[in-house]
Amino acid sequence: MISRREERMLREREPKFEDTLLSLIATGRQPKGIIREARKIIAIARKFNDEVARPASLVIDRKGLEDHRYLPWEYVKKANEYKLYTLFLPKMFGGQGYSPACSCYFMEELAATCLGMSNIVGAHYLGLTILLSTWNMKIAARICREVVEGEKSGSPCILTLAMTEPNAGTDSQNVEFMDKGGLGCHARRVDGGYVINGNKIFITMGHVSTWHIVQAYTALDKASETMVTFAVKTGQKGFSFGKQEKKMGQKGSVASELIFDECFIPDDQVCLDTEQAASLRRNIKETNEQLFAYIWSASRAGVGALGVGAARGAFETALDFASNHTIDGERMINHGWCQSMLAEMYKNVAAGRSLYSEANFANGMYGLLKLMNFKSIYYTNRFIPKAILLKLFSWICEKKAATWLFRLIYLDFQEDAEIDRVDGWGSMAKFAGSDAGAANCRMALELMGQAGVRHDRRAEKMMRDAKLLQIYEGTNQINRLNLFKRLVARSYEDVHTFSSSTR
Repeated sequence: MISRREERMLREREPKFEDTLLSLIATGRQPKGIIREARKIIAIARKFNDEVARPASLVIDRKGLEDHRYLPWEYVKKANEYKLYTLFLPKMFGGQGYSPACSCYFMEELAATCLGMSNIVGAHYLGLTILLSTWNMKIAARICREVVEGEKSGSPCILTLAMTEPNAGTDSQNVEFMDKGGLGCHARRVDGGYVINGNKIFITMGHVSTWHIVQAYTALDKASETMVTFAVKTGQKGFSFGKQEKKMGQKGSVASELIFDECFIPDDQVCLDTEQAASLRRNIKETNEQLFAYIWSASRAGVGALGVGAARGAFETALDFASNHTIDGERMINHGWCQSMLAEMYKNVAAGRSLYSEANFANGMYGLLKLMNFKSIYYTNRFIPKAILLKLFSWICEKKAATWLFRLIYLDFQEDAEIDRVDGWGSMAKFAGSDAGAANCRMALELMGQAGVRHDRRAEKMMRDAKLLQIYEGTNQINRLNLFKRLVARSYEDVHTFSSSTR
């Protein structure tokens, strides 16, 4: 037997129990209703895949290969018809109110058929993630209502995240690099708002989106301390679209350039700036780092799920091929070498899913999803009619106190160890899942031989699509460094992470 004091001392040693037992801890804390929701969400994704994505995926890919300026408007509208853009919007904003904890399973299912088309939906929720991470409830409620209205009217209203710049990719995503990273999107304070000048590039689904959650900086040499997050609407004066990137894969989702030329953004579209952040307990640089952790912990878990979807799609394609082709009169699937390859591919899927699920559990208890996972709030959201919640919270969200309260709960009350936990696990899920997707696609091509490079066999498309996962949401190299920073280096005071030598 050990004393309570000894137990506490052992618990406080690295790695912390909470870092390694996420699924076990979540078993008792999270509502059991999420399991039923996950089953339903997967069924919704499979229906969309069967009826829309699978028949169209090769067609879209071919159109994108022939003309990189192709915009998949018809499939954006199809996703809107299937009500995919409001699935994870809370009922209090007029959405369908499915638990965001189910979103990773949903994205894996879509990605198993077509990564490009999965981002027709996934990019929208990335934009929603950064919008909600600022906890500006008035703006969030306004934009979410427009998404719901777009679903009803048949004119999709979807969101993007606009962060990457021509001279700053990863540098724009880490406070350690921002001040020397070549950032160029400048925000100038004027009466009643800000004026933005600069460009954003590689913005997924930019040309077909209505709202763009944009980050700009009032002092480019001190970007880490002067970041401002805006909600910019397509059609605003001074905002326009530039080129569409000529990508190798994921042709179903356009990558856009956004151009801001003396673009005035009124105060009621400023999600978070230094003035609003002044009341928070952390300084502005620490708050910006916390904001990134909220964004990446959720979005990188999602990219991990996309990678697992790619890994699963490649496995299923290779398995079908091996089941129907022979070598020396014997079906391929009966050869030991083939069985070993398929087993390795299956392992990659299972391991990747375990990691993004753990990241999801971290978010559900310590990050972006924690409030919605409280059992009392979860079941209130589930059983109270949407009309009542919408009417009540539409009034509440208009009050400044609502923004103050949510920022208090999510920003001020979040402990540093919790930030490390959610951000570290998000990075791990991201690079593990995307590496698994690329590995399985490569193995599928090896197993299928010449047949694998034929467009109609899908394997080569999957390989082109999967490669991009290792680059966006922070390259896998930077995510490995972030994992080290968040979950390893904190045990050693003399270890410097993201230092100049890293770059």
